[in-house]
Amino acid sequence: MAVVHRTTMTPGKLELLASWLPAQPWYQSPEAASAPQPAKAGGFRLDDPQGEVGIEFMAVTDGAGDRPVTYLVPLTYRGAPLDGAEDALIGTSEHGVLGRRWIYDGTHDPVLVDRLYALVLGEAEAQAQSESDAPDPSVTGWSAGAGHPGPLAVLAVSAGPDTSDVLVQTSTGKLTISVQHVLRPAPAEADPAGQLLGHVTADWTLPDGAKARGRYAVVRA
Repeated sequence: MAVVHRTTMTPGKLELLASWLPAQPWYQSPEAASAPQPAKAGGFRLDDPQGEVGIEFMAVTDGAGDRPVTYLVPLTYRGAPLDGAEDALIGTSEHGVLGRRWIYDGTHDPVLVDRLYALVLGEAEAQAQSESDAPDPSVTGWSAGAGHPGPLAVLAVSAGPDTSDVLVQTSTGKLTISVQHVLRPAPAEADPAGQLLGHVTADWTLPDGAKARGRYAVVRA
């Protein structure tokens, strides 16, 4: 069970994201080229069975420019650097309880990728973003198959204009897990073309306070 500490982080997560977002290929720069103004818009957490890595899927709305855009940023929090992930480091922060934390773009962190796929398969349960020991039933996973095909190995990560595509190797073959960075409301519907192997659907809050719901991630062969 992940414990959410009521404490401070210096610098804060939104402060780090304001500096990191403009360098991402999926960031939609406002015409006025204003600095990002990210505000929390929702998300959830997942537990690391080993209790070592904090896992958060954070939705943030950037209010810079005339048209707010909501982004999904998967984050991992570690007590030491992740080997080989220097390019995925968002920054470091001093946690009021845990000390220094290394914060990563979670699409490059094998622990987050494994837990995300477990959520798709129904083998992990989403947790509330800001509460300890509080499942979030609004976050739903769907899979065309059943059962976790053994440990996952992250082979490659490629970021595009809307998503980061994570190519993984499982015991039964290769899969692509696409994280939807630019969030868009979408109806809850099946996959009529039969092209998806799974997906995760969740809510976020629009700037006017209304709730939106859409795909956070999809799995394809």
